[in-house]
Amino acid sequence: MSAKQEILKPTPVEDFRDRLASADQQGRRRWIFPRKVSGRFFRMRTWVSWLLLAVMFSGPFISIAGEPLLMMNIIDRKFVILGQVFWPQDGIILAVGLLVFFMGIAVFTAVYGRLWCGWLCPQTVLMEMVFRKIEYAIEGDAHQQRALAAAPWSLEKVLKKGGKQAVFFALSFLIGNTLLAYIIGREQLFRVVADNPAHHVTGLAFMLLFTAVFYLIFARFREQACTFICPYGRFQSALLDENSIVVAYDYRRGEPRGPMRGGLEAAESAARGDCVACNQCVAVCPTGIDIRNGTQMECVHCTACIDACNAVMEKVQRPAGLIRYASLNGIERGERLRMTPRLVIYSIVILLLIGLETFLIFTRSDLQTTLLRAPGALFQQTSDGHYSNLYTVKVVNKTGREIPVTFKLENVEGGMRIMGAPNFSVPARRLAETSVLIELDPSVLRPGSTPLVVGVYADGERVETLKTSFIGPRTKAK
Repeated sequence: MSAKQEILKPTPVEDFRDRLASADQQGRRRWIFPRKVSGRFFRMRTWVSWLLLAVMFSGPFISIAGEPLLMMNIIDRKFVILGQVFWPQDGIILAVGLLVFFMGIAVFTAVYGRLWCGWLCPQTVLMEMVFRKIEYAIEGDAHQQRALAAAPWSLEKVLKKGGKQAVFFALSFLIGNTLLAYIIGREQLFRVVADNPAHHVTGLAFMLLFTAVFYLIFARFREQACTFICPYGRFQSALLDENSIVVAYDYRRGEPRGPMRGGLEAAESAARGDCVACNQCVAVCPTGIDIRNGTQMECVHCTACIDACNAVMEKVQRPAGLIRYASLNGIERGERLRMTPRLVIYSIVILLLIGLETFLIFTRSDLQTTLLRAPGALFQQTSDGHYSNLYTVKVVNKTGREIPVTFKLENVEGGMRIMGAPNFSVPARRLAETSVLIELDPSVLRPGSTPLVVGVYADGERVETLKTSFIGPRTKAK
């Protein structure tokens, strides 16, 4: 950071909606130095963040029945959630699960605002609870960081700045490797790390790419990832209404604001609101906004302003909660949270989606079979007068045990033979492929194409029914 970087000051009230708090009127970056915060909400967020960080960093390495807790193996098209393996054939389950996730965020936002951003979003958790704390430990609080940024280069500044960037890069490397483990699996990650680098050029390239991306985000881009990249903040205008619970300033209680001074007349003092214009809510904000200007796109609901304001209210012996979780109607009219028609509709939709997802999961078959005619293969007539077609069969075993599989024609008489080996078994959590030859008597054939129904049997029970067609002569076969 150069000494020319402008130190953040509160955005003037009259133009806060015309420009970003982190940019000046010429569009140049204004570096934000949020002050350290402490308080009830910060302590709760710290505990939540430790839990989330533990899940995030351990997800690919904790095993449940031989499978990781969480994994999105794009290369093998294998997805694991809580130890349950999902394949591309389970795409409908994943699609409905994503709909439930996004609908849940919409409903949650309509009721509780951006609780996700402030408490659960990985960007906020890592930035405010990991990288920011490291920055405080190395460079000190906000005023010390400003002084260091403005000071000429010295050995102390080089050591502090260089040490911070080195720690940031090491952490980014750890986060990048964790993300890679989510994508390719822990075994493959260990091979990339321990094996000859020449054998894993692609894996190493992605390892460095992820490291560079995370380093740039947390060392340089910071709060601008929420402001410029994340679309969620822009959805607020469509998702929030006057009944949504947000981090809000109680202007009815706080205005007119003014500093506390001795010697005020009793009438003037009585006319003042509770806000003492200390600007501590601005000083601790990681996005540099003034929450007293109302709900803004940059606000991630981190509650730092609540803790800072409550600390000031305690010092001036006024009630806490001048800035708090509240709705606009709650502040203006004293109304409690109520169910609006929009909220009812959202809730019905998400309940229907949850019901559909539950149905799909509980009716999910252990086997998923695909039966296709072998490409380019024509029908053949055997020496005994029968006709044959060759098919390719792919079977996915979603269970943790090996399953022997057999096939049977269900709607016509005929032969169905697995090529190569008399028995066909699918290993646990694997995809197996084989070829099947179907032979039919000419008497059951229809001209051109004959519809077939094939039963898939496992352990003597039919688990799937497939439909396909049998290609034969265009005229009635004899």
